[in-house]
Amino acid sequence: MVLSHVHSPSRRALAPTAIALAALLLAGCAVGPDYVRPQMDVPVAYKEAGPWKAATPQLIDASHPWWKAYGDSTLSALVVKANAANQNIRVAEAQYREAQAIAAAAHAGFFPTIGLDAGANRAQTNSTGVTKRATTDTLGLAASWEPDLWGAVRRSVEAGNADAQASADDLAGARLSIQTTLAQDYLQIRVIDLQRNLYASTTAAYAKALELTQHQYAAGTVLRSDVALAESQLKTAEAQAVDLEAQRSQLEHAIAVLTGQAPASFSLAPLASSAETTAASLSSTAALCVQLPVTPAGLPSELLERRPDIAGAERRVQAANANIGVAKAAYYPQIVLSASGGFSAGNLASLFNTPSRVWSLGAALAQTVFDGGLRKAHTDQAVAAYDASVAQYKQTVLGGFQQVEDNLATLRVLDRESALQAQAVQASQLAERLALSQYRAGTATYLSVVTAQQLSLTNQRTAAQVLGRQLAASVSLIAATGGGWNATTDAATTSGN
Repeated sequence: MVLSHVHSPSRRALAPTAIALAALLLAGCAVGPDYVRPQMDVPVAYKEAGPWKAATPQLIDASHPWWKAYGDSTLSALVVKANAANQNIRVAEAQYREAQAIAAAAHAGFFPTIGLDAGANRAQTNSTGVTKRATTDTLGLAASWEPDLWGAVRRSVEAGNADAQASADDLAGARLSIQTTLAQDYLQIRVIDLQRNLYASTTAAYAKALELTQHQYAAGTVLRSDVALAESQLKTAEAQAVDLEAQRSQLEHAIAVLTGQAPASFSLAPLASSAETTAASLSSTAALCVQLPVTPAGLPSELLERRPDIAGAERRVQAANANIGVAKAAYYPQIVLSASGGFSAGNLASLFNTPSRVWSLGAALAQTVFDGGLRKAHTDQAVAAYDASVAQYKQTVLGGFQQVEDNLATLRVLDRESALQAQAVQASQLAERLALSQYRAGTATYLSVVTAQQLSLTNQRTAAQVLGRQLAASVSLIAATGGGWNATTDAATTSGN
């Protein structure tokens, strides 16, 4: 083989072009796997279903805030206030801005670093016995740039953007959590108000019954034990009513904190009392001045786009996948290009003269030959973090399916229970009226009256509690299906005011 030592001018001219072309081709390469959403075995339909879903539902999406479907202006005002003042939402907002800043910092790796320096130096030298003093003034501009040949910066940007999107999803999830907690607390207060009204009418009826027994005892037609039973019945009901006050106060305090207020500065006016408590009023949301919206659960596959926690978990998988590419890029050599230019002179007057100009160009190639397994350990760590994020994503999806199924089942069962409980209230109220009439006629003891009264009160309170459970399950189902949120919307700015 003959090696030629003659270099043609054409080859010398083509060499820089070939190097630049090779750099551009390498710049399009990004090591590590491209992201693909983890596969999930999604069912075609939910297991739990009921005829109640056939009704025409209220529209619930980002432009129609879900809480407005309950038709309560006080609830809507409280949720809007919580959106603006809740401290947990503000924490999530700050964390989202932090994630955005981190993503912007990663994006800065695409650009060169440019620095400006200026200085003055006074020095004394001694050469061959001659002492000299001189001043040197400098002004320069320096730049360095590491081309993203292996895609480390691109993968870092991809990871940063995915983390920022996940943080936006966390913000949406925090809002939804605060909104649903507030709605449930508010609706439970209204159910307690309904029970307070129930006890108000009940204790009034018990007081009349006590007065009746006292008159009959004074007339010598009943025993002293009847008076004691009537008095015990009244005091027991009054004590239970006082217990409701404690529950209401705690819920009111919770709402104050959720809306960013101190409990001492917040109060919620009670529900207006009705003239008569019936089985229908205890089983209907009309007594609470709210509506029970019908929320279609949709298809299981839609849940992947409608829940912010699922979307956030999936975006963290994407970030972990990009971090594998960042780790693998460390196996490849690094190239740093640098350039500097400026002026250097013995005095300021001649600093900007042509002879004072200085410049330099350089390139450095660095490749790690041995690191004791550090790069492999970082790659293994990135792969393990990716596997963990995939498992967390799948667990979040499964948990979402469970929550939807749970609340669908709860609403289906409570719908039947509410109808049966309304019938029980009607029967017990009739038994109470008959027992009291028989007692007045002298054909029954007061013990039968007390038994009928206790059964009637228990059934009425149970009916109100079932209504409360229906409302709570309704809110939970809305939250489980994403509350109208969608992964394609801007989760960070959609507050639903």
